[in-house]
Amino acid sequence: MRAASTWTPAERSVLRTLRRPEDVQRFVDELPYNKEDAGETCRSPRRVLRDRTAQCFEAAVFAAAALRFHGHRPLVLLLAAVRDEHHLLALYRERKDGGAWGAIGKSKFVGLRFRDPVFRTPRELAMSYFESYYNDDAEKTLRAISRPIDLARRDGRDWERAEEDVWDLSEWIGLHAVRPLVTPAQARRLRRVEPVAFTQGLLPGLTHPPRERIGS
Repeated sequence: MRAASTWTPAERSVLRTLRRPEDVQRFVDELPYNKEDAGETCRSPRRVLRDRTAQCFEAAVFAAAALRFHGHRPLVLLLAAVRDEHHLLALYRERKDGGAWGAIGKSKFVGLRFRDPVFRTPRELAMSYFESYYNDDAEKTLRAISRPIDLARRDGRDWERAEEDVWDLSEWIGLHAVRPLVTPAQARRLRRVEPVAFTQGLLPGLTHPPRERIGS
């Protein structure tokens, strides 16, 4: 097991300003979306702070680390899709260890981001993303979710402050079992997304290739 590094004074200065979940969401919203033009990346929270860019996975893991800095458990939730990219959220709860669930996220889609802590269960929270989760064929693609995943279980890897890409963390998250949100019969009856919602959902200048990886 490698020895964990520590946050630098400059990193701590930024993290101290992210006291509330909405502060963390604002920070990741202001980061340019990482289009991975030079190849796929899997930045650690340290590198997100340094490089000032993030995609879905990188933003969620950064948010989990920022929440942890202020006393929350570093939890993420995997949203699994078909014919589409998976999505990752950072979870938080009212009163840190109890109460309703909320989420922080970064996405190419405006509807797959922040949720206030008003949801009784992670499943209820996940269903709030259902209508906004679709692919280039206007299919609603969200199908399953993991249980809350505690990234503290990977502290031996020093995922928060790694200098290299944390592909092994992404793979470990992807190995978690997921539970269905809809039945096969319900999935067959789903309507396609209405044209007005389809055109307004994707941020300008971004594309949504149908890849089953973490990256919506």
